[in-house]
Amino acid sequence: MKRSDSSEREKKRKRQKLLQELGGQRIPFLSPADPGFQQLWESSYPGLVLRRADGLPPDLHSRVQAALCSLRGRGCLLRDLVRVRGRDVFTSVSRALLGLPGYTYRYLNTRLFTIPWHSEETEERKEGEQEDKSQGEAREEVEDKGKACCDQELRAACKALWELNHFFCKDVYRREEASDHEQGPKEAEAGGGSPQPQCSKGSPAMAQFNVTLLNYMDPATMDQLKEEPYYGMGKMAVGWHHDENLVSFSSVAVYNYSCQDDKVEGGSSEDAGRAPWRLGLKVAWDINTPGLAVPLQSGDCYYLRDDLNRTHQHCVLAGEAPRFSSTHRVAECSSGTLEYIRRRCKEALENMSTNQDAGARSLHSLSPSALQLSEEIHNEVEFEWLRQYWFQGRRYSRFCSWWNKPMEELEESWREMESMTQLTLAVAEDDSCEEQRRKEVAEALLPALTERQQHRLTWKERCESRLAQTLPPEEAPINRPYWCDGDPSMPLPFDLTDIISRVESLLWNLGAGADSLCSRGSAICPPAPWRLSVSPLFLLSNVNLRSPSCPGGVRIFQNVALFHAGLLPAHSMHVVA
Repeated sequence: MKRSDSSEREKKRKRQKLLQELGGQRIPFLSPADPGFQQLWESSYPGLVLRRADGLPPDLHSRVQAALCSLRGRGCLLRDLVRVRGRDVFTSVSRALLGLPGYTYRYLNTRLFTIPWHSEETEERKEGEQEDKSQGEAREEVEDKGKACCDQELRAACKALWELNHFFCKDVYRREEASDHEQGPKEAEAGGGSPQPQCSKGSPAMAQFNVTLLNYMDPATMDQLKEEPYYGMGKMAVGWHHDENLVSFSSVAVYNYSCQDDKVEGGSSEDAGRAPWRLGLKVAWDINTPGLAVPLQSGDCYYLRDDLNRTHQHCVLAGEAPRFSSTHRVAECSSGTLEYIRRRCKEALENMSTNQDAGARSLHSLSPSALQLSEEIHNEVEFEWLRQYWFQGRRYSRFCSWWNKPMEELEESWREMESMTQLTLAVAEDDSCEEQRRKEVAEALLPALTERQQHRLTWKERCESRLAQTLPPEEAPINRPYWCDGDPSMPLPFDLTDIISRVESLLWNLGAGADSLCSRGSAICPPAPWRLSVSPLFLLSNVNLRSPSCPGGVRIFQNVALFHAGLLPAHSMHVVA
């Protein structure tokens, strides 16, 4: 789920309303030492399940904790430069995403790409997928299989996290099956339990966790931790939130590991004298139900089941020792896998053919729907995949090469789509073509070009921002794809300003009118060397003046839209040369 500006404003409005209703008072919250704690848990937080550390096999603990320390030691866990309310900020938490090969997870307008966990299940999946490939593709993948995407230490660490994921799958599945006969939360019994059915296939209720988001937090290095505002629970390492981008009603499983800072690399001890980390829970936007604060010891796990993530919010209350967490999720990946975006690229490129003899290219269909689809996919590949990937620098290729070839393939497909846009533009500007067809093509093209130009400028600014410049070279954002004007390998320029201007002029000449142009959000500039003043009774949308020095006609500033909307006084409305 993409986080929109409107949803952020709504969240801010709810937060302000809640604080206003409280009037400076605090909502009560309960901890295990408080009377009524268990009753509150059972009545208001039934989707929370806590499994104590002794409920997991000791050898699994040791492998997982060693893996977490190894991944951090290798520099795999990094702070993300995310986009919140229109500005870039660094996360206070260092993160890495592990999961099924080719999967991604999107949060705070940032797409993370998985480091694949290495497992027998993954290899079986690869073999199954090869049945759908051509012999050449299958042979190429067999050859690539012999080239490990990461070294043995990293593979072992990823496999340990997969083993934990597999344990969670079985345990949550068993509890989902038993939930029809049980009511309320229960602290899990000790022991790992007997083997349960596999949960790698089936519905979301079977808890096929496809990714885990690893987090590392050290309170000593986290500046200005905010106080929890509603209950007075203490310092928050992670504020109140719902987990994003999950399959509805799917569970979340979290492994908690606290460690001494000087033992992180060795990874196995805990300082019992330090304050523990706690999980905070509350009913979303509610001031009547007391909150819950659950202490977490090293090795404890908890599950957020059923619709708890939708109806409740949770936060992480800082302890004193550094902490890892491995948060296993059923990520909503209908549009977030390599398989998906490859399929989309193929769909777009099917509209272009190449003459094998002459090498000339042409478009199969000029229907508005076909052109809009290909341009939409063009933007999706560039801004949801290529620029998202390269904005995170070379962090992935430093320790894992899995994404190298797929990103090269996506960039090549994107280049082909640039050629498709050039062909579309050529049709729109072809004087020998029927006017109605040219108008339809231009109308299909203009919104995509305008959006593309705006996004390119935004990503360029982000790559050159003050915060981006503070990152080391291997993590610094890369403005890619980027090319200079006149690059013979590229069919169109990077800066689309002139092309957009040409399409706008074309539409005006073909009778689209100012209202039609303004409805597309175009920044329309006047080509004529004169100024037009407008009275309150003058309808600008009916203006159709021509100048000998500008046969293209009049194009009007965005102020036209403001004037029609009543947001700009008529006396200040004019077109300038």
